[in-house]
Amino acid sequence: MVPPPVAVRQAIQERLLARLAHADPLYQDLLQDYPRRGGKRLRGLLTFYSALAHGAGEEAGLLAAEALELFQNWALVHDDIEDGSEERRGRPALHRLHPMPLALNAGDALHGEMWGLLAEGLARGLLPPEVLLEFHEVVRRTAYGQHLDLLWTLEGRLDLRPEDYLHMVAHKAAYYTAVAPLRLGALLAGKTPPSAYEEGGVKLGMAFQIVDDVLNLEGDEAYGKERAGDLYEGKRTLILLRFLEEASPEEKARTLALLRLPREEKPEEEVRWLLERLLASEALSWSKTTAKRLQEEGFQVLLPALEGLPGKEALDHLRTLLAALVERRA
Repeated sequence: MVPPPVAVRQAIQERLLARLAHADPLYQDLLQDYPRRGGKRLRGLLTFYSALAHGAGEEAGLLAAEALELFQNWALVHDDIEDGSEERRGRPALHRLHPMPLALNAGDALHGEMWGLLAEGLARGLLPPEVLLEFHEVVRRTAYGQHLDLLWTLEGRLDLRPEDYLHMVAHKAAYYTAVAPLRLGALLAGKTPPSAYEEGGVKLGMAFQIVDDVLNLEGDEAYGKERAGDLYEGKRTLILLRFLEEASPEEKARTLALLRLPREEKPEEEVRWLLERLLASEALSWSKTTAKRLQEEGFQVLLPALEGLPGKEALDHLRTLLAALVERRA
Protein backbone atom coordinates (compact mmCIF):
# COMPACT_ATOMS: atom_id res chain seq x y z
CA MET A 1 0.00 0.00 0.00
CA VAL A 2 1.27 3.48 -0.90
CA PRO A 3 1.72 5.68 2.21
CA PRO A 4 -0.50 8.78 2.42
CA PRO A 5 0.96 12.30 2.02
CA VAL A 6 0.86 13.02 5.76
CA ALA A 7 3.09 10.01 6.45
CA VAL A 8 5.47 10.85 3.61
CA ARG A 9 5.70 14.46 4.74
CA GLN A 10 6.57 13.30 8.25
CA ALA A 11 9.17 10.85 6.95
CA ILE A 12 10.87 13.56 4.87
CA GLN A 13 10.89 15.88 7.89
CA GLU A 14 12.44 13.28 10.17
CA ARG A 15 15.10 12.39 7.63
CA LEU A 16 16.01 16.02 7.07
CA LEU A 17 16.40 16.80 10.76
CA ALA A 18 18.39 13.62 11.39
CA ARG A 19 20.76 14.43 8.55
CA LEU A 20 21.26 17.98 9.83
CA ALA A 21 21.92 17.00 13.47
CA HIS A 22 25.26 18.28 14.79
CA ALA A 23 27.19 18.33 18.07
CA ASP A 24 27.44 22.14 17.93
CA PRO A 25 24.02 23.45 19.09
CA LEU A 26 24.23 26.81 17.30
CA TYR A 27 25.38 25.25 14.05
CA GLN A 28 22.61 22.65 14.26
CA ASP A 29 20.06 25.37 14.93
CA LEU A 30 21.18 27.25 11.83
CA LEU A 31 21.00 24.17 9.61
CA GLN A 32 17.68 22.91 10.96
CA ASP A 33 15.92 26.27 11.21
CA TYR A 34 14.16 26.42 7.83
CA PRO A 35 13.45 22.66 7.69
CA ARG A 36 11.87 22.87 11.16
CA ARG A 37 9.51 25.58 9.93
CA GLY A 38 7.68 22.95 7.96
CA GLY A 39 5.80 23.85 4.83
CA LYS A 40 3.73 21.53 2.66
CA ARG A 41 6.77 19.72 1.20
CA LEU A 42 4.96 19.74 -2.13
CA ARG A 43 8.12 19.28 -4.18
CA GLY A 44 9.27 16.38 -2.03
CA LEU A 45 5.84 14.76 -2.16
CA LEU A 46 5.66 15.19 -5.93
CA THR A 47 9.06 13.53 -6.28
CA PHE A 48 8.11 10.60 -4.03
CA TYR A 49 4.80 9.85 -5.72
CA SER A 50 6.29 10.39 -9.18
CA ALA A 51 8.93 7.79 -8.32
CA LEU A 52 6.35 5.24 -7.15
CA ALA A 53 4.02 5.98 -10.06
CA HIS A 54 6.87 5.23 -12.47
CA GLY A 55 7.70 1.97 -10.66
CA ALA A 56 10.66 3.00 -8.47
CA GLY A 57 11.03 1.90 -4.83
CA GLU A 58 10.01 3.88 -1.76
CA GLU A 59 13.56 4.32 -0.42
CA ALA A 60 14.81 5.77 -3.70
CA GLY A 61 11.77 8.05 -3.81
CA LEU A 62 12.32 9.27 -0.26
CA LEU A 63 16.01 9.89 -0.87
CA ALA A 64 15.36 12.01 -3.97
CA ALA A 65 12.51 13.82 -2.19
CA GLU A 66 14.80 14.63 0.75
CA ALA A 67 17.47 15.92 -1.63
CA LEU A 68 15.00 18.21 -3.42
CA GLU A 69 13.79 19.56 -0.09
CA LEU A 70 17.43 20.27 0.86
CA PHE A 71 17.73 22.18 -2.39
CA GLN A 72 14.59 24.15 -1.57
CA ASN A 73 15.89 25.10 1.87
CA TRP A 74 19.40 26.22 0.91
CA ALA A 75 18.00 28.13 -2.05
CA LEU A 76 15.53 29.93 0.25
CA VAL A 77 18.28 30.91 2.70
CA HIS A 78 20.29 32.45 -0.14
CA ASP A 79 17.20 33.98 -1.77
CA ASP A 80 16.17 35.71 1.46
CA ILE A 81 19.65 37.20 1.86
CA GLU A 82 19.80 38.35 -1.77
CA ASP A 83 16.33 39.91 -1.61
CA GLY A 84 16.74 41.42 1.86
CA SER A 85 13.58 39.58 2.94
CA GLU A 86 12.14 40.06 6.40
CA GLU A 87 10.14 36.86 6.86
CA ARG A 88 10.06 33.23 5.83
CA ARG A 89 7.26 30.85 6.78
CA GLY A 90 5.83 33.22 9.36
CA ARG A 91 9.09 33.95 11.22
CA PRO A 92 12.01 36.33 10.69
CA ALA A 93 14.29 35.22 7.86
CA LEU A 94 17.43 33.38 8.98
CA HIS A 95 19.70 36.36 8.34
CA ARG A 96 17.41 38.50 10.52
CA LEU A 97 17.80 36.06 13.42
CA HIS A 98 21.57 35.57 13.06
CA PRO A 99 24.44 37.56 11.54
CA MET A 100 24.18 37.38 7.76
CA PRO A 101 27.53 35.58 7.25
CA LEU A 102 26.35 32.74 9.51
CA ALA A 103 23.08 32.43 7.59
CA LEU A 104 24.94 32.43 4.29
CA ASN A 105 27.30 29.75 5.52
CA ALA A 106 24.34 27.66 6.68
CA GLY A 107 22.90 27.85 3.18
CA ASP A 108 26.22 26.67 1.78
CA ALA A 109 26.23 23.77 4.26
CA LEU A 110 22.72 22.70 3.23
CA HIS A 111 23.84 22.83 -0.39
CA GLY A 112 26.74 20.53 0.43
CA GLU A 113 24.44 18.13 2.30
CA MET A 114 22.26 17.88 -0.80
CA TRP A 115 25.17 16.69 -2.95
CA GLY A 116 26.42 14.41 -0.18
CA LEU A 117 23.02 12.75 0.10
CA LEU A 118 22.87 12.22 -3.66
CA ALA A 119 26.39 10.77 -3.69
CA GLU A 120 25.40 8.33 -0.95
CA GLY A 121 22.37 7.26 -2.95
CA LEU A 122 24.56 6.68 -5.98
CA ALA A 123 27.08 4.66 -3.93
CA ARG A 124 24.29 2.51 -2.45
CA GLY A 125 22.89 1.76 -5.90
CA LEU A 126 19.61 3.53 -5.13
CA LEU A 127 20.08 6.35 -7.65
CA PRO A 128 21.21 6.20 -11.27
CA PRO A 129 23.84 8.78 -12.34
CA GLU A 130 21.19 10.61 -14.37
CA VAL A 131 19.58 11.79 -11.10
CA LEU A 132 22.72 13.78 -10.22
CA LEU A 133 22.67 15.34 -13.67
CA GLU A 134 19.03 16.31 -13.13
CA PHE A 135 19.91 18.04 -9.86
CA HIS A 136 22.66 19.92 -11.66
CA GLU A 137 20.03 21.06 -14.16
CA VAL A 138 17.82 22.19 -11.28
CA VAL A 139 20.64 24.30 -9.80
CA ARG A 140 21.73 25.86 -13.10
CA ARG A 141 18.22 26.76 -14.20
CA THR A 142 17.18 28.17 -10.84
CA ALA A 143 20.41 30.19 -10.61
CA TYR A 144 19.79 31.73 -14.03
CA GLY A 145 16.22 32.65 -13.14
CA GLN A 146 17.43 34.20 -9.89
CA HIS A 147 20.07 36.10 -11.85
CA LEU A 148 17.38 37.69 -14.02
CA ASP A 149 15.16 38.51 -11.04
CA LEU A 150 18.01 40.15 -9.13
CA LEU A 151 19.43 41.92 -12.18
CA TRP A 152 16.13 43.61 -13.01
CA THR A 153 15.91 45.02 -9.50
CA LEU A 154 19.57 46.03 -9.30
CA GLU A 155 19.44 47.78 -12.67
CA GLY A 156 16.06 49.35 -11.96
CA ARG A 157 14.57 47.71 -15.07
CA LEU A 158 10.98 48.80 -15.53
CA ASP A 159 10.66 48.33 -19.29
CA LEU A 160 9.72 44.68 -18.89
CA ARG A 161 6.69 42.92 -20.30
CA PRO A 162 4.67 39.97 -18.94
CA GLU A 163 6.56 37.73 -21.37
CA ASP A 164 9.83 38.64 -19.63
CA TYR A 165 8.35 37.63 -16.28
CA LEU A 166 7.20 34.26 -17.61
CA HIS A 167 10.66 33.60 -19.06
CA MET A 168 12.24 34.37 -15.70
CA VAL A 169 9.93 32.21 -13.58
CA ALA A 170 10.14 29.34 -16.04
CA HIS A 171 13.76 29.08 -14.88
CA LYS A 172 13.66 30.35 -11.30
CA ALA A 173 10.62 28.52 -9.95
CA ALA A 174 8.83 26.38 -12.52
CA TYR A 175 11.55 23.86 -13.33
CA TYR A 176 12.41 22.74 -9.82
CA THR A 177 8.81 23.00 -8.63
CA ALA A 178 7.06 20.86 -11.22
CA VAL A 179 9.38 19.64 -13.98
CA ALA A 180 12.17 18.12 -11.88
CA PRO A 181 9.89 15.99 -9.63
CA LEU A 182 8.29 14.41 -12.70
CA ARG A 183 11.59 13.82 -14.45
CA LEU A 184 13.20 12.45 -11.28
CA GLY A 185 10.42 9.90 -10.89
CA ALA A 186 11.04 8.58 -14.38
CA LEU A 187 14.83 8.53 -13.95
CA LEU A 188 14.59 6.67 -10.63
CA ALA A 189 12.63 3.94 -12.42
CA GLY A 190 15.22 3.73 -15.19
CA LYS A 191 12.98 5.42 -17.75
CA THR A 192 13.56 8.33 -20.11
CA PRO A 193 11.35 11.29 -19.12
CA PRO A 194 9.05 12.33 -21.98
CA SER A 195 9.27 15.90 -23.29
CA ALA A 196 5.71 16.45 -22.02
CA TYR A 197 7.06 16.59 -18.47
CA GLU A 198 9.00 19.75 -19.22
CA GLU A 199 6.42 21.32 -21.52
CA GLY A 200 3.50 20.75 -19.16
CA GLY A 201 5.47 21.06 -15.93
CA VAL A 202 6.80 24.50 -16.83
CA LYS A 203 3.26 25.74 -17.36
CA LEU A 204 2.14 24.37 -13.99
CA GLY A 205 5.22 25.84 -12.31
CA MET A 206 4.61 29.26 -13.83
CA ALA A 207 1.01 29.14 -12.63
CA PHE A 208 2.29 28.23 -9.16
CA GLN A 209 4.53 31.30 -9.04
CA ILE A 210 1.81 33.65 -10.26
CA VAL A 211 -0.48 32.41 -7.47
CA ASP A 212 2.41 32.88 -5.03
CA ASP A 213 2.70 36.52 -6.15
CA VAL A 214 -1.05 36.99 -5.72
CA LEU A 215 -0.90 35.61 -2.18
CA ASN A 216 1.90 38.05 -1.36
CA LEU A 217 -0.49 40.89 -2.08
CA GLU A 218 -3.73 39.46 -0.73
CA GLY A 219 -2.22 38.07 2.45
CA ASP A 220 -2.70 34.50 3.61
CA GLU A 221 -1.80 32.92 6.94
CA ALA A 222 -0.49 29.86 5.13
CA TYR A 223 1.68 31.97 2.81
CA GLY A 224 4.32 32.59 5.46
CA LYS A 225 6.04 35.66 4.03
CA GLU A 226 5.72 39.36 4.68
CA ARG A 227 2.58 40.75 3.06
CA ALA A 228 3.50 43.12 0.22
CA GLY A 229 7.11 42.02 0.63
CA ASP A 230 7.36 41.86 -3.16
CA LEU A 231 6.59 45.58 -3.32
CA TYR A 232 9.18 46.46 -0.69
CA GLU A 233 11.73 44.29 -2.51
CA GLY A 234 10.79 45.78 -5.90
CA LYS A 235 9.88 42.44 -7.50
CA ARG A 236 8.84 42.64 -11.13
CA THR A 237 5.80 40.39 -10.82
CA LEU A 238 3.29 39.63 -13.54
CA ILE A 239 0.67 41.64 -11.66
CA LEU A 240 2.91 44.69 -11.42
CA LEU A 241 3.99 44.58 -15.07
CA ARG A 242 0.39 44.27 -16.24
CA PHE A 243 -0.64 47.13 -13.94
CA LEU A 244 2.06 49.38 -15.40
CA GLU A 245 0.78 48.66 -18.91
CA GLU A 246 -2.73 49.80 -17.95
CA ALA A 247 -1.98 52.56 -15.39
CA SER A 248 -2.67 56.23 -16.00
CA PRO A 249 0.41 58.42 -16.57
CA GLU A 250 0.10 59.79 -13.02
CA GLU A 251 -0.22 56.33 -11.43
CA LYS A 252 2.64 54.97 -13.50
CA ALA A 253 4.94 57.85 -12.53
CA ARG A 254 4.06 57.43 -8.85
CA THR A 255 4.62 53.67 -9.03
CA LEU A 256 7.97 53.98 -10.80
CA ALA A 257 9.18 56.58 -8.31
CA LEU A 258 8.39 54.18 -5.47
CA LEU A 259 9.98 51.15 -7.12
CA ARG A 260 13.22 53.02 -7.75
CA LEU A 261 13.74 53.53 -4.02
CA PRO A 262 15.70 50.99 -1.97
CA ARG A 263 13.63 48.97 0.48
CA GLU A 264 14.62 50.96 3.56
CA GLU A 265 13.60 54.24 1.89
CA LYS A 266 10.19 53.16 0.63
CA PRO A 267 7.51 55.09 2.58
CA GLU A 268 5.01 52.73 4.16
CA GLU A 269 2.08 54.88 3.04
CA GLU A 270 3.26 54.71 -0.58
CA VAL A 271 3.63 50.95 -0.45
CA ARG A 272 0.13 50.76 1.03
CA TRP A 273 -1.19 52.97 -1.79
CA LEU A 274 0.35 50.74 -4.46
CA LEU A 275 -0.91 47.59 -2.71
CA GLU A 276 -4.45 48.96 -2.69
CA ARG A 277 -4.22 49.97 -6.34
CA LEU A 278 -2.96 46.53 -7.37
CA LEU A 279 -5.68 44.75 -5.39
CA ALA A 280 -8.34 46.88 -7.06
CA SER A 281 -6.84 46.65 -10.54
CA GLU A 282 -7.71 44.55 -13.55
CA ALA A 283 -4.12 43.31 -13.40
CA LEU A 284 -4.90 41.09 -10.39
CA SER A 285 -7.85 39.31 -11.97
CA TRP A 286 -5.96 39.07 -15.27
CA SER A 287 -3.03 37.41 -13.52
CA LYS A 288 -5.33 34.94 -11.77
CA THR A 289 -6.92 34.10 -15.12
CA THR A 290 -3.47 33.65 -16.65
CA ALA A 291 -2.51 31.23 -13.86
CA LYS A 292 -5.69 29.23 -14.43
CA ARG A 293 -5.05 29.11 -18.17
CA LEU A 294 -1.48 27.92 -17.68
CA GLN A 295 -2.70 25.26 -15.25
CA GLU A 296 -5.23 23.96 -17.77
CA GLU A 297 -2.68 23.98 -20.59
CA GLY A 298 -0.18 22.18 -18.38
CA PHE A 299 -2.65 19.43 -17.51
CA GLN A 300 -3.64 19.02 -21.16
CA VAL A 301 -0.02 18.12 -21.89
CA LEU A 302 0.79 16.17 -18.74
CA LEU A 303 -2.21 13.97 -18.07
CA PRO A 304 -1.98 11.90 -21.27
CA ALA A 305 1.75 11.37 -20.62
CA LEU A 306 1.06 10.17 -17.07
CA GLU A 307 -1.89 7.95 -17.95
CA GLY A 308 -0.04 4.71 -18.59
CA LEU A 309 2.22 4.69 -15.52
CA PRO A 310 2.27 1.40 -13.57
CA GLY A 311 1.79 2.73 -10.03
CA LYS A 312 -1.89 3.63 -10.15
CA GLU A 313 -2.37 4.47 -6.45
CA ALA A 314 0.71 6.69 -6.43
CA LEU A 315 -0.46 8.27 -9.68
CA ASP A 316 -3.72 9.32 -8.03
CA HIS A 317 -1.72 11.12 -5.33
CA LEU A 318 0.53 12.65 -7.98
CA ARG A 319 -2.40 14.11 -9.92
CA THR A 320 -3.89 15.57 -6.74
CA LEU A 321 -0.58 17.17 -5.77
CA LEU A 322 -0.05 18.65 -9.22
CA ALA A 323 -3.42 20.34 -8.93
CA ALA A 324 -2.51 21.51 -5.41
CA LEU A 325 0.45 23.44 -6.81
CA VAL A 326 -1.91 26.05 -8.20
CA GLU A 327 -4.96 25.58 -6.00
CA ARG A 328 -2.87 25.59 -2.82
CA ARG A 329 -4.43 22.65 -1.07
CA ALA A 330 -3.07 19.27 0.17
